[in-house]
Amino acid sequence: MKDMIRNLAGWLAGAALAYHGAAIAQDKPAGYPVKPIRLVVAVAPGAGADAIARAVAQMLTDRWGQNAVVDNRSGGGGVIATELVANAAPDGYTLLSQGDTVLYQGAQKRVPFDVLKAFDPVVSTSTQPYILLVNLGLPIKSIKDMIAYSKTRTLDYSGSTGIGSPVHLSMERFALLSGARLLYVPYKGSAPAIIAVIGGEIHMAVASSIAASSAMRTGKVRALATLGLTRVPTMPDLPTVAEQGFPGFKITNRYNLWAPAGTPREIIAAINRVVSEGMHSPQMAKRLEADGSQPAEHMTPGQLKATMARELAEIEQQLKQLNIKIQ
Repeated sequence: MKDMIRNLAGWLAGAALAYHGAAIAQDKPAGYPVKPIRLVVAVAPGAGADAIARAVAQMLTDRWGQNAVVDNRSGGGGVIATELVANAAPDGYTLLSQGDTVLYQGAQKRVPFDVLKAFDPVVSTSTQPYILLVNLGLPIKSIKDMIAYSKTRTLDYSGSTGIGSPVHLSMERFALLSGARLLYVPYKGSAPAIIAVIGGEIHMAVASSIAASSAMRTGKVRALATLGLTRVPTMPDLPTVAEQGFPGFKITNRYNLWAPAGTPREIIAAINRVVSEGMHSPQMAKRLEADGSQPAEHMTPGQLKATMARELAEIEQQLKQLNIKIQ
């Protein structure tokens, strides 16, 4: 775990250089910020979402001269963090840094509110594929091996933010497609899940390319596939699941910032500008690319909200097709 945190620190240091020195007063809304900004993250330190949140916090700190800090609130499949921010004052000082999991929580009615009414989407930060990692002691070197081995013993796995997360539901869909026997085991994010794979507590982990690449460099896990539709440029020898017999199958994620509904529009717009510019700076884009990630498409808050509404409807339709009910 210490190695992974050190790797994260190095990643963050490189990312911070991408935005260091920006004019502090530029784009600063009148009277904001006058106290620290809190970015609530639904995963434990060391995960890809945590790394991105810390890079964003550094951007805001450098730009406006007021500390932005990360508050890790893992557990509950991300619901703990989601509810905390939904109930926070809509003043721009408490933001949720979480992936598309928020939409899945809304589609499954895992939170007692309409997520698109409880939140105002602020900005998308980055997108990245997931990587499927396996314990080195298992005789599994491909997706075909994994499916065959699972017929003799159920393979347990973890990753992302828990039951009902995009990772969980997508892997359930893969199990239906392939006949693989898989069992989801909740952990508080991909970093603890990777540690569990290394230690043999579970067989496999699905981790963002940022977290996975850090673990792969240690040589303590084996990567079976990237779960995007194309190979990761920095991992050219790692095939996709689609290439290994399942055309069209993918699991990707987009990290977003969300604010409690009613947050002043000028604050949301300012954060959107600062973070979008920071993510698309040459140095940051290069750092993301090194770990198989990339800056998210730039959208205004209004465009992002329309996109979220459309994607929520698509997720609801997918859940009906899978017929999976989350308690």
